[in-house]
Amino acid sequence: MKRTLYAGILSFAALTLSACHSDSDSDSVGAPAAPAPAGDVTSQTCGAGSNPEVGMQGRVSQADHDSGRALEGYTCNTELVGSYIVPNAIGTVGGFKVERYVDSEGRECAYYDSTLLFPTNILDMNIGVNVLDMSDSTNPVLANRLVTPAMLSPHESLVVSQQAGVLAAVMGNPAFYPGAVDVYDLSGDCRDPQIQSSALVGTLGHESGMAPDGQTFYSASPGTPTLTAVDISNPMLPLPLWTGNYTSHGLSVSNDGNRAYLASGNSNGVLILDVSEIQSRQPNPQVREIGSISWPNQSIPQNAIPFTRDGKPYLLEIDEYSTNEPGSQSSVAAHGEFVGAGRIIDISDETQPKIVSDLRLAVHEPANRDAIANDPGASNPTGGYAGHYCDVPTRVNPDIAACSMILSGLRIFDIRDPANPREVAYFNAPIQPRIITQPAPASNWAMSKPAFAPERKEIWYTDGYSGFYVVRVTNGAW
Repeated sequence: MKRTLYAGILSFAALTLSACHSDSDSDSVGAPAAPAPAGDVTSQTCGAGSNPEVGMQGRVSQADHDSGRALEGYTCNTELVGSYIVPNAIGTVGGFKVERYVDSEGRECAYYDSTLLFPTNILDMNIGVNVLDMSDSTNPVLANRLVTPAMLSPHESLVVSQQAGVLAAVMGNPAFYPGAVDVYDLSGDCRDPQIQSSALVGTLGHESGMAPDGQTFYSASPGTPTLTAVDISNPMLPLPLWTGNYTSHGLSVSNDGNRAYLASGNSNGVLILDVSEIQSRQPNPQVREIGSISWPNQSIPQNAIPFTRDGKPYLLEIDEYSTNEPGSQSSVAAHGEFVGAGRIIDISDETQPKIVSDLRLAVHEPANRDAIANDPGASNPTGGYAGHYCDVPTRVNPDIAACSMILSGLRIFDIRDPANPREVAYFNAPIQPRIITQPAPASNWAMSKPAFAPERKEIWYTDGYSGFYVVRVTNGAW
């Protein structure tokens, strides 16, 4: 009975995730950009200790499953350091965000949402946001679970301010939930976050953003024009500051708090907003649109991270999933012809953003889609051979970007030359057996925003079907 119920929940999850990304009625701001250079990023030679892919870049074929090769996983210039996984998981046991925080006493912790859709983690004895003690990254230890309302179902909204030692999320699901926002203090002991408030101040929840100073939390929803800024400068008394007529998937905030970069903002690929009056706490703050950009192979824009390289400002953007109808009105398809994947956008002129390069794998190219259509997991509309999240270890002169690319695992790109990124490493975890094989059979489901421990060349991420991984980049690839 439990297995039947769970299969139904997981099938519903796939349908709901797909449905939440239907066409929008909002008008696009600005014309679509010219296509970025096509083609996948070329992988360098995998060095000592690697167990690389054979064949198409990013592929885990049916033949690899049948032969047992997929059970070994795939590595190129990476090694597994440690993990906190759930063998033979029934539901989904890894989510959309991984965050790292080191407290004032030097204690090191990881935080991650423990499911792709609540409550598909309950039968695996997982619930809420997991807090891992990372004092020994070879042996992550569960220290705590956060189970207040937003932490039970944060969807893609979990976020940490490194400056303020604040963790927050808004209750969300693939469409939206009422905007209950939970705020925690991490600064005393990162292993034991202290709840400061849980309040219905976020309108409708799905995604989020936070000013780096930890004073302003943004509750976002791609399906409803209800972007809301919440003052959390007093985390015990969060107060709504502004609600605007903007849809937004993931959003990032500039280091000074004056710009918000909205993925899927009002049907654009990325919409740039001036939020300086919110940041400076002006009475009745006004928000101004600065610029926008879209692209011809656009699927569902997921997030856009600002960074600078040699003083020049860029955004690292990634689209989720695939589509048969690319562009500003795209909707999710099961193994669609077009995969948005990632790109680097020059924002030197904020009014005229410009794509300078793509971050793609061979499995994302339209010419290759038919050949891989029957691979395990390829037809999962909320998975498959596509992208989901990217991040950088620092916003100033990052050398690499790491991207969760679902069936293809964690992919690492050298972005020192933003116009010519190249894949230099990857880690695709060993396939774990599955009891429930819906909405996808045993396969990888790497969906999370990664976190970084740069001093050890480590990248932390989660896989929805197995859990949390600590990966070290080797052979000088980072």
